[in-house]
Amino acid sequence: MKSIACRGLVASCLGLATLACSPAATAGGASDDDVALQTAITSHTDRLIVKYKAGTVAASRANSQAMARAHEAANRAGVQMSYLRTNAFGAHVMKLDRLLEVGEVQALASEVARADLDIEFAEPDHRVHAMYTPSDPGYSLQWHYQDPVGGINAPLAWDKTVGGGMLVAVIDTGYRPHADLAANIIGGYDFISDTFNANDGNGRDSSPLDPGDWVSANACGGTHPARTYSTWHGTHVAGTVAAVTNNGLGVVGVAYGAKVVPVRVLGRCGGYDSDIADAITWASGGSVSGVPTNPYPARVLNMSLGGPHSCNSTWQAAINGARSRGAVVVVAAGNDSTDASGHEPANCAGVIAVAATNSGGARASFSNYGAVVDLAAPGTSVYSTANSGSTTPGVDTYEYKAGTSMATPHVAGVAALMLSWNGTLTPDQVESKLKSSARAFPGSCVQCGAGIVDANAALIAGGFGGAGKFAFVSMSRTSPGSSGDIATIVIKNTGGQAITSIGYDCSGLSWHGYGNAPYSIAPGASFGFQCQAAASGAYPPPVFTVRGNASNSPFTPPL
Repeated sequence: MKSIACRGLVASCLGLATLACSPAATAGGASDDDVALQTAITSHTDRLIVKYKAGTVAASRANSQAMARAHEAANRAGVQMSYLRTNAFGAHVMKLDRLLEVGEVQALASEVARADLDIEFAEPDHRVHAMYTPSDPGYSLQWHYQDPVGGINAPLAWDKTVGGGMLVAVIDTGYRPHADLAANIIGGYDFISDTFNANDGNGRDSSPLDPGDWVSANACGGTHPARTYSTWHGTHVAGTVAAVTNNGLGVVGVAYGAKVVPVRVLGRCGGYDSDIADAITWASGGSVSGVPTNPYPARVLNMSLGGPHSCNSTWQAAINGARSRGAVVVVAAGNDSTDASGHEPANCAGVIAVAATNSGGARASFSNYGAVVDLAAPGTSVYSTANSGSTTPGVDTYEYKAGTSMATPHVAGVAALMLSWNGTLTPDQVESKLKSSARAFPGSCVQCGAGIVDANAALIAGGFGGAGKFAFVSMSRTSPGSSGDIATIVIKNTGGQAITSIGYDCSGLSWHGYGNAPYSIAPGASFGFQCQAAASGAYPPPVFTVRGNASNSPFTPPL
């Protein structure tokens, strides 16, 4: 067995997450120590989510008097509760006085809900782990983009678009400012509310930097070994989405013209449902109490995380809200080689659940499967940005990793490419077109969804095709200041064929055409047409019309 060139990682889905890989793990799955740590995290929690019906006193006032019946029910069960905060959906997050098994907290939730008819629901605040499994670095660098058997056909897609203007939120462990990634990072936030789990000296804050997620034995509840290394999981995932390209360094991202909004939810003991739900809301442009408005709402959310739980009300409400704001939610199917119907958030409605395939286009041995899986992507020997630090941050490096965590950002990146070309696509349309354009599995992958994601075919399905089409991009000025002033109107061809036989004019007060039209405008290309002022004065913008063999010719943008 070769040595492993990767470190474990944790992802959180509706709860705290744990690492799913260790240096001692073999290339097909996690080590026994990692499994023990994952089990300890997902099988215990010390939080309860309680949602009161709208209009009740306790819905807006989470004090002991308003929640008296809930506290009495907890006390009868031998548990003390204290209020932590109210989440983005008006539910109260309650801290228990000790870690309990999830089954015990589920029983407590039922008792609490029965004790007060004003309660809409009560549920455990689960803890979950990241969907990453270590891999042997035996394949060529980034085979997963261009390999004709197992790859995603990215090079042909890059001839059309590289994802410019798109924002992808990577909801994960945070990120390191890797030289091959930092220029494509924008904004972000740290949603980990528990100081111990955050490992950065505080709770929620504006810094999504990853300080490392190593952890000592038994620190996450239950009995588990120490994780003596940090995973830098979010940095690896973010690199697959949008590593900087054509910079003379390391690797390429699927949508390397896009920007990544890093949202930290996973610490050394994973992440809670309640924190992740708030992160989903914020990342997609929703409002979260106590957190500044997100200036960079993302159209695509990547969650390479999960746990062995049903999709609860907190998760589903967050996903529904994100979709209502136009965000595409892409999630990992899980790494337990079992039916993903028992794994959150892959079993939530409205998500795109991604299985992992190997270089032969067959299901990776660890990947979950089942009716809830939508499609698959490469998830073995995926090469991306990383960090050399064993525990605390070290220097920039690159690593091979494997898991549905690594497959998921391939699909998120392709979704970003589609939306950069056709921003009118809805989340349902993106999912439908990803699936209809997926490539048939060249290997055995039963119940792995519609096929392997095909970046080029997805772009064509999403609107890159057919006749050329004019689209307005920008205008440099709206009125002349003096005779001879020039206004440049930029027009883009958003169709699939070149536009030829081009002519244009600038009419209206004091404007006329200046310069020549191009011979043709290739698909995805733009051209700046110029209108010149004939006299001084403040005049309305020109009436600009461009003609050609475009499907929407003649075209007059509303200048």
